[in-house]
Amino acid sequence: MLQNDVIFKRRIGIFKKIAVYSSYIFQINTSKNTNFMLNTLYQIIGSERFVWKQSAKNLTYITLGILSAGIGLKGFLLPNHFLDGGVMGISLLINNITQIPLPYLIVLVNLPFIFLGFHQVSRFFAIKTLLGIIGLAICIAFIEIPLITSDKLLIAVFGGFFLGAGIGLSIRGGGVLDGTEVLALYISRKTVFTVGDVIIIINVIIFGVAAFLMHIETALYAMLTYLSASKTIDFIIHGIEEYTGVTIISEESEAIRSMIIEKMGRGVTIFKGKRGFGKRGLQNDDLDVIYTVLTRLELQKLSNEVEIIDPKAFVIQQSINDVKGGMIKKLPLH
Repeated sequence: MLQNDVIFKRRIGIFKKIAVYSSYIFQINTSKNTNFMLNTLYQIIGSERFVWKQSAKNLTYITLGILSAGIGLKGFLLPNHFLDGGVMGISLLINNITQIPLPYLIVLVNLPFIFLGFHQVSRFFAIKTLLGIIGLAICIAFIEIPLITSDKLLIAVFGGFFLGAGIGLSIRGGGVLDGTEVLALYISRKTVFTVGDVIIIINVIIFGVAAFLMHIETALYAMLTYLSASKTIDFIIHGIEEYTGVTIISEESEAIRSMIIEKMGRGVTIFKGKRGFGKRGLQNDDLDVIYTVLTRLELQKLSNEVEIIDPKAFVIQQSINDVKGGMIKKLPLH
C-alpha cells in the first residue's frame, strides 16, 4: 500500500510538470489547464483502482466457489458415487463408468463450453471460467477432504448444497464451473427453446443415461442433488431478497401511494390509466395506476395495508430477475 501511494504521488508530480509546460507552449491559462489535466488523471487512476478492486472481488468469489465445490465433490459425492446434473454430472457419470480421474474429465468436458463462452459471452468470461475449472481440478486432485457422511439423503442434499454454492459463487465472480449454462444460452439463440428448457432437457438426458447404465436409484438421488444445487445457485445469485413487481389499480390510489412511501419506505411509479371493462361493466374514467418493486418478505405487509385501504383493489404481482437503481437496496452480496 505504501509503495502504491509513492507511485501515485510521483505520477501527480510528473503530471503537474507536463501541465505547466504545455500551458506555456499552447498559451493556455496555467491554473485552469493544470486543474483540468489533474482531474482527468484522478478519473483515470480512480477507474484503475476500481478495476483492480473489482478484479480482486471476482477472484475472491471464484476461489471460494472452487473450495465450496471441492467440499461438495470430495466430501460428499465422489466417495459415495453420486451424480449431479449439467457438465459436472456428465463428468461424474464418465468417471463412475470408466474410472478416468475426475480432475481431467472436468477440464476436458468443459473445454467445448469454454470455447462457446469465448464466442457467445466474452474473452474475459472464457478466461475466468477456464481458470476456475482448472482451479477446481487442482483442488480435487491435491486437497484432501475427508468423507463427511455416508447417509444417502444427506449426501444428496448437502453435496448439492456445497456444489451449488461453489457454482453460484463462481458466477458471482464472472465465470462458471459448469458449462451447461453456456450451451443453453447458445442453443436458445438458435432455437425456440429458452435457457431453462435447454438445461432441463440436458439433465433429463443425463439422468436417463445414469438410470440405464448404473441404477435407477442413482438417477433419483442425482435428481435430488441437482435440485439442491440449483436452489442454492439461485439463492447465491439472487439472495433472499427475491424481488417482485406489484401493479395496483384502485380508486384509492393516492392513499396507497402515500402508504407505500411513508410506511414501507419504497419508491413508486404512477402511470396514467383509463378504466376499461370490469365487474361494474364498461367505464371510461381516468385513474392512476401504481407500480412498485418490493422484496418477497415485504409482500404480505403490502397486501395487508392495501386490504385496509381498499379491499376492492386490483393487485398484480410479477417475478423480477434483478433490479438496479432507484430506491432498491440490496444485500451485501449483490
